[in-house]
Amino acid sequence: MTENLAATTDAVILVGGKGTRLRPLTNSIPKPMLPTAGFPFLQHLLARIKDAGMTHVVLGTSFKAEVFEEFFGDGSESGLEIEYVVEDEPLGTGGGIRNVASHLRHDRAMVFNGDVLGGTDLGAVLRSHVEREADVTLHLLRVSDPRAFGCVPTDSDGRVSAFLEKTEDPPTDQINAGTYVFQREVIEAIPAGRAVSVEREVFPELLELGSRVFGHVDQAYWRDMGTPSDFVRGSSDLVRGIAPSPLLDGRHGEALVDESAAIAGGALLLGGTVIGRGAEVGAGVRVDTSVIFDGVQIEAGAIVERCVIGAGARIGARAQLTDCIIGEGAVVGARCELRDGARVWPGVQLPDGGLRFSSDI
Repeated sequence: MTENLAATTDAVILVGGKGTRLRPLTNSIPKPMLPTAGFPFLQHLLARIKDAGMTHVVLGTSFKAEVFEEFFGDGSESGLEIEYVVEDEPLGTGGGIRNVASHLRHDRAMVFNGDVLGGTDLGAVLRSHVEREADVTLHLLRVSDPRAFGCVPTDSDGRVSAFLEKTEDPPTDQINAGTYVFQREVIEAIPAGRAVSVEREVFPELLELGSRVFGHVDQAYWRDMGTPSDFVRGSSDLVRGIAPSPLLDGRHGEALVDESAAIAGGALLLGGTVIGRGAEVGAGVRVDTSVIFDGVQIEAGAIVERCVIGAGARIGARAQLTDCIIGEGAVVGARCELRDGARVWPGVQLPDGGLRFSSDI
């Protein structure tokens, strides 16, 4: 049953955001295309979609839209059919969904937020939607502390009763996880040609109209990859097998190292670290819970913790980096010390010992 449901369900992925919280990495690369556990982040989601049995995918793009099509093409190499719809102006979540309506082939579409790394059973969400004859089904996640999120309470039948903003005393532990199943007619009823919020406009209006809006509730793996710390943690979780991806079956461990990378003796790679193509890691280096892009050089004795190092950057000997983003082609000189969210823009060169927080390193 699930296979048939999936084959007659379109997959829509919203990937139009600019990823400002991950700058400077996203100055030149859309966030869903950033290397994550050895693949562009979006490729992990596409693999899960294919694994669930869906084959027709529509990408709602905007920022650097051409990058997606250049990489994925028509999707045939991945066993998918991929179409691209570009937003000339930002349309919000609801407007972005409405913008792809003419490209849908079926009466039902599963919509994904392209920023989310998830592990929910997509087939179970589809079955829940069809069995309840829902107009819309939301994937709802149970969290230990829902105060940082808007909450979505449901009744005993699983029907959504409200969409609530953040509150210090939430009435439920269920939050909106950013994956939905829509009947096509609901998508076509969203106002076209303007920005629309699915969370603040579409869903509340559906409740007012008495539409059948249900929640599929679970506690599956879930992480919004929008911040540097979440991006690093999500990549680490994929490498260590905590977050699922069909692309990494059987390849889990403390580090994922491209076969073309050069790792010197005595280097220590921990915490789900990723080392990209052609990267060089020197003797005595420690890299913990970090994402190292292609062509990076990390010289002897450097320490890199919870960082993202952009392609072609160089980290000097005995430098210490903690919770940092280093842009493409940047140089962090020997004995520099960067921490606490420091960001080095592409091509910038910090001289040896030019920046430190401690009196001596």
